[in-house]
Amino acid sequence: MREGLRFYIDGEWVDPMQPRVVDVINPATEKAIGRVSLGSAADVDRAVAAARIAFATYSQTSKAERIALLEKVIARYQDRLDDLAETISLEMGAPMSLATAAQAPMGLTQLNGALGVLKDYEFQRTQGNTLIIKEPIGVCGFITPWNWPTNQIMCKVAPALAAGCTIVLKPSEVTPLSGIILAEIMDAAGVPCGVFNLVNGDGPGVGAAISKHPDIDMVSITGSTRAGVLVAKAAADSVKRVTLELGGKSANIILPDADLREAVAHGVEKCFGNSGQSCTAPSRMFVHASQHAEALEIANQVVSGLAVGDPASPDTAIGPVANKSQYEKIQALIQKGIDEGAELVCGGTGKPEALQTGYYVKPTVFGNVRNDMTIAREEIFGPVLAILPYETEEEAIALANDSDYGLSGCVYSGELKHAVAVASKLRTGQVHINGASADFTAPFGGYKKSGNGREWGVEGFEEFLETKALMGAFP
Repeated sequence: MREGLRFYIDGEWVDPMQPRVVDVINPATEKAIGRVSLGSAADVDRAVAAARIAFATYSQTSKAERIALLEKVIARYQDRLDDLAETISLEMGAPMSLATAAQAPMGLTQLNGALGVLKDYEFQRTQGNTLIIKEPIGVCGFITPWNWPTNQIMCKVAPALAAGCTIVLKPSEVTPLSGIILAEIMDAAGVPCGVFNLVNGDGPGVGAAISKHPDIDMVSITGSTRAGVLVAKAAADSVKRVTLELGGKSANIILPDADLREAVAHGVEKCFGNSGQSCTAPSRMFVHASQHAEALEIANQVVSGLAVGDPASPDTAIGPVANKSQYEKIQALIQKGIDEGAELVCGGTGKPEALQTGYYVKPTVFGNVRNDMTIAREEIFGPVLAILPYETEEEAIALANDSDYGLSGCVYSGELKHAVAVASKLRTGQVHINGASADFTAPFGGYKKSGNGREWGVEGFEEFLETKALMGAFP
């Protein structure tokens, strides 16, 4: 049993102001693997006060000093990669193969990315006799999710540290143990007292306190659109900067000239990766009506080859979803798809026959889906794919854009220029062309209800900066 009953504030592990302990549940076994304390507004006040004091000095550090600090954090992070992978798998059910190859290393990717931006970034430029300066925005409050815990923490923490900001972090209460390891990494790297602070807790107790705190200059959340709206409303009274990385219902357009088998197989695997628990999952696949029946056959074949099971097994491709409430939500939406008349190709409600303990979901594919069905409108956040037929390219683009969301997307075509032309018409923040992998130096963020602001690369770094103009700075 792992315990995380203290918070990391001002360089020390401190007791919560009001004890409130909850269990951390392993979704593969439905049993507790640890206990953590949930904080309150009083704990947030203490963390913000420490961050505010630390900002006065940390914001004045040189680029060279921050580069040296990030290099130390990276070294200590590398020391804990195995611990992080094991902990993430236990907390949220990622197969160990995924936790080792992607989940844990993604935080390292974000740190190295921020370091690279910092090394090349110019914080001052001249314009006539005016000096234009980029300065750290201040104290940043971060609210992060459970689906990619170290990635989502570090894509905020790493650029904030690089920019000269100080931090109050609330990891998800579903995956708090990996957040505690990250705090230990910061401590071991010698991050100055008060620069990084961690307060575990839930949304009402800690998230709301961070969002509305008058001494926090910026709040950034990765989460559901519902949660993002609440954060933005709470932050409005103090006119702080707000960045929101929210839900997605990404479209995957397979054009008739694409290699259908390759495109469908890749789309299924991308949708079902991390048990479908990625906001960028291409969960709406658009296939030409003449190829629809064949696409369903291919999808069924691919799913039959995806092993669902114990995250510790090296053969497992799909583990459980992260918690009971998520499992129940997914089950209700699968049933909704059946009730609304979508064609159930494989999967369905209930758990896989041999996996009655744990929050396991049958990988599910629906065909003949209409874009007005619930499974095509709502973010399911589980291993569920909707395949929608279209008649013309223009219809496919219109259907793809007919969504409240606009976070990511995919286009497949046998002719690259054709794919690029279609991708340019999608109202979404990113498009993967012909199976291209993510570029973590490129900006990431959404249109519409998928949020605002950007993460990753130079654009993500600049979210943590204010701009000052000194007129008459030169003769």
